[in-house]
Amino acid sequence: MLHASLTVDPAFRVADVQPRTFGSFVEHMGRCVYTGIYEPGHPYADEDGLRRDVLDLVRELGVTAVRYPGGNFVSGFRWEDSVGPVADRPTRLDLAWHSTETNAFGLHEFHRWAEKAGVEPMMAVNLGTRGVAEALDLLEYCNHPGGTAWSDQRIKNGAPDPFGIRMWCLGNEMDGPWQTGHKTAAEYGRLAAEAARAMRMIDPKLELVACGSSSSAMPTFGAWEATVLEEAYDQVDYISCHAYYEELDGDLGSFLASGVDMDHFVESVVATADHVRAKLGRKKRINLSFDEWNVWYNTRFEAQGKPADWAVAPRVIEDQYNVADAVVVGGLLISLLRHSDRVTAACLAQLVNVIAPIRSEPGGPSWRQTTFHPFAQAARHARGTVLRVEPVAPTYETKRFGEVSVVDAVATHLAEADGADELTVFAVNRHQSENVELALDLGAFPGYAPVEHSVLSDPDTRAANTQADPDRVRPYATETGLVTDGLLTANLPPVSWNVIRLRRAG
Repeated sequence: MLHASLTVDPAFRVADVQPRTFGSFVEHMGRCVYTGIYEPGHPYADEDGLRRDVLDLVRELGVTAVRYPGGNFVSGFRWEDSVGPVADRPTRLDLAWHSTETNAFGLHEFHRWAEKAGVEPMMAVNLGTRGVAEALDLLEYCNHPGGTAWSDQRIKNGAPDPFGIRMWCLGNEMDGPWQTGHKTAAEYGRLAAEAARAMRMIDPKLELVACGSSSSAMPTFGAWEATVLEEAYDQVDYISCHAYYEELDGDLGSFLASGVDMDHFVESVVATADHVRAKLGRKKRINLSFDEWNVWYNTRFEAQGKPADWAVAPRVIEDQYNVADAVVVGGLLISLLRHSDRVTAACLAQLVNVIAPIRSEPGGPSWRQTTFHPFAQAARHARGTVLRVEPVAPTYETKRFGEVSVVDAVATHLAEADGADELTVFAVNRHQSENVELALDLGAFPGYAPVEHSVLSDPDTRAANTQADPDRVRPYATETGLVTDGLLTANLPPVSWNVIRLRRAG
């Protein structure tokens, strides 16, 4: 058994837990929408064709915000196609995913779904094939009370009240050559600045997200952010980050350390944004919207290629996640929480079927993937203030990231008005074969007693949840000791996600 320790102290405050950290993403891609969240005729469909079983799982997952409608899809999206009587909506080719879009599910359907799911909508505008005028039209349609052409059209289409969308993404991955309407950093930065300036003429309180790099591996990474922000710094509030991780060539050790790369990504973008701030002599800080992140076995997708027949809602990147994938997702959540002072929004991509924590079958059941559990637990228990912890732990050598710690962790502290305070430590053990005895120094939290130690682990790191066995992998409770002389010892199994909860009685 290996040994590690960490100190939890309220003085190590990072920031308040950001509710939008637990956002997700719904794109018109594969079966995320059709037979995912929306399937008229399904036994569990409600009066709007929304799957109630999936809605229940979305609520259980704890999602707070959802980015829509893309993703690569948005760069060819004509929003006007998605409103009005469904029978009158045109069918279009979706160039992004080589499929056919029926537009049966559109802006009004998404708004009703978001209300039922209890999530905040984040809307993306098309700055690939469209521009400032179309962004303004969409904003007017969604948010203006009435008395104008587009707002009155919304009312006519059945929504008398404005949608009230506050957060808007100015395009998607415009640095990527795969993007319809791909632009250089200077071209995009100028367009984003003009769109943002015009949108703020309608509503100066909007929160606007400029496209950052679609990956830290892009050859333009860093330079892209600097150029875009030099153009748009005064007009935007966020710069976006996108990152996906997968196990390559059987290198599980590097895969389990994916959070190291996310830390580097965040800290690099923060440094670039702050450099532009200093260069321009501005007071405000740009925050990060990590609005696409997940485990994605992209090499499999690239080998298979996009659908060839322009199908409606084809099965695309429906990755089946195992225990190791769930532990990596937990580690990425730790990274996001650790940077809550600057990462104030994030979106797990995507929500249903497409590289998703929730799976569903047409006419059939829905179930939780392994990755569902760390997200749901973090969304439920990460409350109050984020506290940085620095584990003192053994290290191991990785091919991609060099020497990394076996243990990664973060803590949150909720101080209740009645004194019933809660302290939660989230930790992963990256070692593939050794247990870790983790000693938590709680001297700065006298009177706290352990409530639960939940573990997600399995002797078979490739174990997964399937339609036939939907609960094969799920968190289980393990014994917790007592706090003695300010110390609590917890056992972290190999390749595990751990949630250790303590409470002080009021």
